[in-house]
Amino acid sequence: MDAEEFRKHGKEMIDFIADHVEGIRQQPIVPNVKPGFLITKLPGRAPSEPESIEKITNDVEQLIIPGMTNWQHPNFHAYFPAGNSYPSILGELMESALGCIGFSWAAAPSCTELEIVVMDWLGKAIGLPEDFLHCSGKGGGVLQGSASESVLVSMLAARHRAFKTHRLSSSTRLVAYCSMLAHSCVEKAASLCNVRLRQLEPDADFGLSGETLRQAIEKDIHDNLIPFFVCATLGTTSICSFDNLPSISDALSSLKGMSETPLNIWLHVDSAYAGNAFICPEFQHLLLDGIEEVDSLEFNANKWLLTNFDCGCMWVRDRLHLEDCLSVDPLYLKHDHQHLTADFRNWGIPLSRRFRSLKLWFVIRRFGLTGLQKHIREQVRLAKKFTKLLQKDTRFEQIGKTRMGLVSFKLKGENELSERLLGVINNSGQLFMVPAKVKHNYVIRFCVCSTSTTNSDIERAWNVISYHADHVLADEIIEMTLCPGELSPADLATNSFLFPCKDNSRGDEHESVPDLIRSRSTVGQPFRRPFRRYSTSELSHRLLSRSLSSAACLQSLTPTGNAPHKTTQLRLDTILNALKKERPF
Repeated sequence: MDAEEFRKHGKEMIDFIADHVEGIRQQPIVPNVKPGFLITKLPGRAPSEPESIEKITNDVEQLIIPGMTNWQHPNFHAYFPAGNSYPSILGELMESALGCIGFSWAAAPSCTELEIVVMDWLGKAIGLPEDFLHCSGKGGGVLQGSASESVLVSMLAARHRAFKTHRLSSSTRLVAYCSMLAHSCVEKAASLCNVRLRQLEPDADFGLSGETLRQAIEKDIHDNLIPFFVCATLGTTSICSFDNLPSISDALSSLKGMSETPLNIWLHVDSAYAGNAFICPEFQHLLLDGIEEVDSLEFNANKWLLTNFDCGCMWVRDRLHLEDCLSVDPLYLKHDHQHLTADFRNWGIPLSRRFRSLKLWFVIRRFGLTGLQKHIREQVRLAKKFTKLLQKDTRFEQIGKTRMGLVSFKLKGENELSERLLGVINNSGQLFMVPAKVKHNYVIRFCVCSTSTTNSDIERAWNVISYHADHVLADEIIEMTLCPGELSPADLATNSFLFPCKDNSRGDEHESVPDLIRSRSTVGQPFRRPFRRYSTSELSHRLLSRSLSSAACLQSLTPTGNAPHKTTQLRLDTILNALKKERPF
């Protein structure tokens, strides 16, 4: 391909990308495919002869796009955002064109120095103390592949420091700590570092407290173990809860003189998602209150700062700890200026490094900090709008608080109800969400992810959730004790049923669900309420009206009278059709 052909196809590709992005609403959120769908459509061997760009692009449209989960769709509410924007795409395009491998200053001077500048920009924007900035000459920021990589790098550096401090030859006595709600990458990092990991119980606010941490550390010291690393999470994956960083810092400070060899526990802050919001002054206290003992921290700009993957931002208070642990310096990598500037190959695991800072530079300059703050605040506002809708419906309960763009909730009752609800919603193709487990609760995570999500999308999403909740509750098996003396085979054949009402004189006035539950008899005692007969249409209207939408919770209602009574299992399948007419969206 020569330059002219590249110009032609490059312009066509830009048009293709813009059309795809702008038409994302018309795409399905999740593809209707099964494993192997693409493998069977592509040749088993690479083509021996060149193929045209037109043919390749056509295959992208016909084969690749139909198999994509569309993370940028306004009704995609799973995981966390996959940041993207036109400036980021342009920066990525420029990075590919420059084609450098930035493992050292000598290998790519602009790549190294732009990363230094951009990381200091962001560090100042989130209010970091000067120790964490390159301009201090002590610490600094570096772009890693992901938050998972940052956690591993931090733990490796902490382990290396502990080996030197305690003169260890083995890691068997080293212990790391985190909350039970910390990301799974902490567990993976501990496994790779071959150290013990204590996953501690969070408090009532779903955060790790300093007191819980202090007790665990004191016990391990008593057992002749060596605490060396703590990962505090600001914005957990499950419910976006925050560990109590001030109390954790206080606990670590108070423990420093406990043993003969001074404890020097590395405190890392994992804020992969929520950390992006610290560019907004109103959220900075979540990080800065307690930062005194923090050694390193990170967040993924590719989650919430409109920058595409990968772009993990990590800062360290003392860069010598990273370089001491990770430096390997063969002759072919040395250069004359290596003591005058950072060589980021010594700040992470891989040698080869992408020019990640270029796309982040494009994004920060094109949007400005005010534009990025506006984006964060808008998605937080939308999440709080969803929360208000959720809290008005007594069938649901929220787990945790809405602090950022994530709302976690469940149907009241057994976990199975929420699990079924999520399955029905995802299978409908109207929304896409994922679950989490929090203190034995199966919760549904609703995250505002797309830049194109609007107020009407939030309202529609709630209507979808509410509608399918009606279906799930209606489809529950309701055990109702019916009076055999008043129930004939004809009744069963015509689907007419007995149901409690307030009194005989006004038999058409139905009790509310809370009243019914409160007045339900104890086991073996009759239900002291008059009954009347309802047709299927009447029952469906009453049972699934807004005031009675949780009627599926009723069980074992016993009618008056001394006649023997039996339990009939009633599946309300016929009601679902009525619901479809009542809940259009």
